[in-house]
Amino acid sequence: MEYLLTGIVITAVVILLAVLLALVSKGGADESEARRAGRRGEHFASRLISEVLDERDILLTNVTLSYDGKRTELDNVIVNNRGVFIIEVKNYSGMLIGEEDDFEWVKNKVTDAGNIYQKTVKNPIPQVKRQIYILSGQLKQRKLDVWVEGYVFFVERNSPVRSDYVLDTRADINRVIHHGTNNNLSNADKKRIVESLL
Repeated sequence: MEYLLTGIVITAVVILLAVLLALVSKGGADESEARRAGRRGEHFASRLISEVLDERDILLTNVTLSYDGKRTELDNVIVNNRGVFIIEVKNYSGMLIGEEDDFEWVKNKVTDAGNIYQKTVKNPIPQVKRQIYILSGQLKQRKLDVWVEGYVFFVERNSPVRSDYVLDTRADINRVIHHGTNNNLSNADKKRIVESLL
């Protein structure tokens, strides 16, 4: 009888835990799906970036910084002889509508059933400009005066604007980090920059 009562209590506890877990999982499904999509986009972009890197390039991911009372997380930072590059990743589905200087863009998405949903998303171009300011400021605080460039990579190639800040392809990534003005950073400079970001 004692074993039967213990078995019933254990079974009840297991069922209760399963129900609670299901409720918690269901309640955050929308947010966690958006976060999962973001993580998938970041992993995809990091793989693309890794494919174009050469032996002199250093890739850091998910770098958290603070400067002048502002805090940010950088998806990808590449340090090489040419300079320092931020690549922010956006994995927005649907069609985006907006201008380069708009604070928010409109995102239209059509479901499999044909329903159209509309919501606003923050324009990532001002976000990456802010990231450039924060990273440049933090490096200057550490006596590292280096040019920083920043870009937004759209996984779905659905940016509503053509801009110097927007990247759509692997070739775009290669172009911005390997071609153009060369700051001729030494290996010692690159090491100091990387150490300041860890």
